[in-house]
Amino acid sequence: MELLQDKVALVTGASSGIGREIAKDLVAKGCKVVACARRYERLQKLREEVSAPERMDIIKVDMREEQEIHDMFSQIKEKWGGVDILINNAGISHRSALIDGDTKLWSEMLNVNVLALCICTREAIQQMQEKEVDGHVLHVSSMAAHRVPPGGGIYAATKHAVKALTESLRKELRVAGSNIRITSISPALVKTALMSDYLKDKEASNLFSKTKVLDSKDVVSAIIYALTQPPHVQVHDILLRSVHQIT
Repeated sequence: MELLQDKVALVTGASSGIGREIAKDLVAKGCKVVACARRYERLQKLREEVSAPERMDIIKVDMREEQEIHDMFSQIKEKWGGVDILINNAGISHRSALIDGDTKLWSEMLNVNVLALCICTREAIQQMQEKEVDGHVLHVSSMAAHRVPPGGGIYAATKHAVKALTESLRKELRVAGSNIRITSISPALVKTALMSDYLKDKEASNLFSKTKVLDSKDVVSAIIYALTQPPHVQVHDILLRSVHQIT
């Protein structure tokens, strides 16, 4: 865990679910964590719960607004000197089919799941290069990057984009002679607010009561594994699903 000691880690979408758990765990493991999300009151509660509140900054950011993302990175650079680790966890999931879906919902998923991820990645890598550190960019993706769930074509398309972007970035970094690492974590069903939003509440309740799905902490364990490998080891993609899940 010495690889994480005093590293500056930015966690997007940290107000709930996987983001919340990884932010807490990284503080416990010695990181200086910047937790960002739209729901500031939840970030305040998160900071109260961590083992070392002085090691956590919280920033209200709407990932649909590019200027807010830029402002966040400016704050990080001013206080911490830039990021060493980026956890691209923020994401939105809507059921909105291609044949009769809502364009606004499609746009929101594309903006948050793809465009904001790209902006955060670019800004983080530039700060890593300025600091001359071999940092780590980790995308919290989805099993939807590897198959398409019924009615989830646009959401799956955003995660397929993340899969392509992960490989593209790996190659760009190698061409540039950089040792910055890139990892994607692709979990299947996880009991989080994101999944409850995607499914109807009753449907989600029935699913979670009948099927043992992944917990946020299961995904966090995989993230920590990827982050703590020796510097020359790049864990490119981890696929996670419960043994009880068929698809």
